[in-house]
Amino acid sequence: MERTYQVTYACESLDPNPVVKTFSEWYEMQDWITEEVENRVKFFVDNSPYMVTEKERTDQEQFEYSLIQIKEV
Repeated sequence: MERTYQVTYACESLDPNPVVKTFSEWYEMQDWITEEVENRVKFFVDNSPYMVTEKERTDQEQFEYSLIQIKEV
């Protein structure tokens, strides 16, 4: 039986239109999540009007991961 994974990635906790992607391979899903989180954290750092500390960057990364839901479909 082939497994399919659905990833829901919101922009914020109350996002009415989160990104929803489906993957047939676990590693593809992991690669996509890693890339998306890196892109969003980079955007946060690049667009901050202040210098971002390493702790703030790590906190933002953890926040981004908290917006992701994975389920088998």
